[in-house]
Amino acid sequence: MAESYEVRNPADGSLVGTIPYGDAATAREAADAAKAAFPAWSTTPARARADILLKISAILAERAETIGWLLSTETGKRLAEGVAELRFSSEYFRWFAEEARRAGGEIIPNEAPNRRHHVISRPAGVALSLTPWNFPVSIQARKLAPALAAGCTVVARTSEKAPLAVVELFEVMKAAGLPQGVANLVHGPAPEQTEALLQHPAVRVVSFTGSTPVGRLVMKQASQRIVRPLLELGGDAPFIVFADADMDRAVEGAMAAKFRNNGQSCIAANRFFVEGSVFDEFTERLATRIDAMKVGDPLGDQDPDLGPLIDAERRDAVVDVVKDALGRGGELATRTRDDLDGAFMAPALVVGAPDDARIGSEEVFGPAAGVFRFGDEDELVERANNTEMGLAAYVYTSNLERSIRMQDRIQSGILGLNNALPSVSFSPMGGVKQSGLGREGARQGLEEFTELTYVSTELGWTRPA
Repeated sequence: MAESYEVRNPADGSLVGTIPYGDAATAREAADAAKAAFPAWSTTPARARADILLKISAILAERAETIGWLLSTETGKRLAEGVAELRFSSEYFRWFAEEARRAGGEIIPNEAPNRRHHVISRPAGVALSLTPWNFPVSIQARKLAPALAAGCTVVARTSEKAPLAVVELFEVMKAAGLPQGVANLVHGPAPEQTEALLQHPAVRVVSFTGSTPVGRLVMKQASQRIVRPLLELGGDAPFIVFADADMDRAVEGAMAAKFRNNGQSCIAANRFFVEGSVFDEFTERLATRIDAMKVGDPLGDQDPDLGPLIDAERRDAVVDVVKDALGRGGELATRTRDDLDGAFMAPALVVGAPDDARIGSEEVFGPAAGVFRFGDEDELVERANNTEMGLAAYVYTSNLERSIRMQDRIQSGILGLNNALPSVSFSPMGGVKQSGLGREGARQGLEEFTELTYVSTELGWTRPA
């Protein structure tokens, strides 16, 4: 096994940096360090933990420009998006620093005069954080901040495709005064290290973000030791436009929901469902906006709207989805480009493909989508929900009653109503059906890293003489 791994810029293939590449033994050592640090950290007063998290937040905000540049270099995302991700990560640490001081138990009203009942909350133990390459810093922050706030220690593994900004995140935590062993970062083969960590007796929670097939495997492995799984998995988000929608807002929303992070987002709009009477107008306006997008090096001189995908393999996968749609009767509503190669691809909008084409039934994870016409609300709901996924959905309408109905009828963990960017640090993030278990962010995200003890006290007894 190689002792180091090279990280390359997807825009030009240049070397960005290297990371040490470990193995199962490396992972076990990190878990041992987290276990050793747990007693002291778990009993550190909440105020003291909060102070360190606030300092992490402040340093991340100060270094957002420099770490954001590194993040854009290793992932291909636009520089503005790289910097924004660092600022968003800072907000997670700030919010959970404040929430750490509010975590408490519960007093249960008693039903007998000689008894008292209450519930106490305590940190679960060592937490395992497994994250992908698309938002490597903010997804780690969404897991690390609540785990540390709860009093857990952590072992983290990030994708080797984009690890360098996460290394900087851990340097920030060290600079903020986080004690040694409380947060540990490992690099190495995912299957080998994940298995070793889930077998470690100190690991009590595993928080994983990634594909549904891998999530199923993580859940299966976690079940061997009854390790709590927190899973944020794949998405197949419908973007729904009713005839009464504000068309300007709907088109702007579609651009943001589809093409943020070069389309590589688990909550990205995956399927556009548009009511028949506005189908042509919406499609034409969206296609025009897409055709005007500039594709290029995000750190070059042209300030593009889209950068490269994470690598040529991901680009080829998205191109194959588009080819499948065209082979199933779909047509391109956008122009083709012959001047792009490597990890770059032209954004694509397909009309006329059937719902069961790959572009309408799989997570695309790239700058391509299909547009589908619908007739009435009942038909729309049935088709939008006809997927094993349920992470996010978007609805554009100016009808208040319809917007309330959609909250009840659309099966998703996140719903953006006339809002294409619903994620905030204080909201619960997670899905239904095959899109995961549990929630990250918000008060619920803190609770995922805690255990409850119910205490029943008998009163009225006296010590024997």
